[in-house]
Amino acid sequence: MGFDAGPSENARSWARFVATCLVGGVVVAVGIGVGVSMLGSSERGPRLPLPIRWRRKKNRPVRVYMDGCFDMMHYGHCNALRQARALGDQLVVGVVSDAEIIVNKGPPVTPLNERMIMVKAVKWVDEVIPDAPYAITEEFMKKLFDEYDIDYIIHGDDPCVLPDGTDAYALAKKAGRYKQIKRTEGVSSTDIVGRMLLCVRERSVTENRNHSSLQRQFSHGHGQKLEDGGSSSGTRVSHFLPTSRRIVQFSNGKGPQSDARIIYIDGAFDLFHAGHVEILRLARELGDFLLVGIHTDQTVSASRGAHRPIMNLHERSLSVLGCRYVDEVIIGAPWEITKDVITTFNISLVVHGTVAENNNFEKETGNPYEVPISMGIFKVLESPLDITTSTIIRRIVSNHEAYQKRNEKKAASEKKYYEGKSYVTGD
Repeated sequence: MGFDAGPSENARSWARFVATCLVGGVVVAVGIGVGVSMLGSSERGPRLPLPIRWRRKKNRPVRVYMDGCFDMMHYGHCNALRQARALGDQLVVGVVSDAEIIVNKGPPVTPLNERMIMVKAVKWVDEVIPDAPYAITEEFMKKLFDEYDIDYIIHGDDPCVLPDGTDAYALAKKAGRYKQIKRTEGVSSTDIVGRMLLCVRERSVTENRNHSSLQRQFSHGHGQKLEDGGSSSGTRVSHFLPTSRRIVQFSNGKGPQSDARIIYIDGAFDLFHAGHVEILRLARELGDFLLVGIHTDQTVSASRGAHRPIMNLHERSLSVLGCRYVDEVIIGAPWEITKDVITTFNISLVVHGTVAENNNFEKETGNPYEVPISMGIFKVLESPLDITTSTIIRRIVSNHEAYQKRNEKKAASEKKYYEGKSYVTGD
């Protein structure tokens, strides 16, 4: 047989040759003038393909890994996980430990147990690894490849910089097992922290000017300055531009069956948190289809104050749509649940949690649940977690100096990273 057809033909010819020498499952080492090195010949023979570069095992799902802090998880995180899942068949997500976040970024707003609840509830996530390291070390990367059968490690096109200015994903890139997705513009945890601080600015404007300066820093210069004494409309610093395509990407794309038991729950779902997720989980267990009503910005402001909501209607809608327990949302649901709403959506049961920003609805004039109560299709669910949007805001405001340092630390690390680059990627 000739060996002039190139390396790939050599390999194929050699494979055919070895196959003909299989007797009873044993390879018979026979040299027929081919100069096989394994027989001691010094003449160069055909090379077998060596496992120098990694080759994915065939006939199994492509497993991809993405990690993160997922602190104050928002629709940007969900969109990143959606993109990562599209690069494989199964998505494994590592949630960074509290201790690692403190060392590399500063104190997290939400502890690990709450962040785990949030990540597990994202509809595109198949498996979760708790206490993941902030940086991909050789040891952890080997564990991902060997124990979790990970094919690729995924991260966004924004830099993930360690305190020493190095790239946290350098090893994965070097191994040729790294893939990149596009960052979701218009939202970040830093921006959301700023919105929370701005929502209490009228109280803080009478306090020291450092707090006011912090608010302006987080708002990135958007909205009116505090010195101007402007109206509450200046707190709306969202950069998010909703599109129908993004809403479709987050949607399940299918409605309820004709005989489905449809459960309805409504609310602001502002700063979508673990308390929201857990009550949605309980609601979904009561039926076949969970319909969630998201109140308009104006409705939320009227009931909770001029500085609410922190997130606008479409941001809140996407955050809820990303939850695996939710089948569909009403974007801009009415405050009052009328007979027409119940009939239109064929609602079987309306539910409400025991933990909420306002639970005095039964005592107030114009009870929004009056109709479902009168129809006998209203149920109050015991909320698993005592967390509200105000809980999250209080965590930020009470420890604002630590979060200011966290932001400054992040900015310094990114500056150090970019100083060693000849280009700048999108933030």
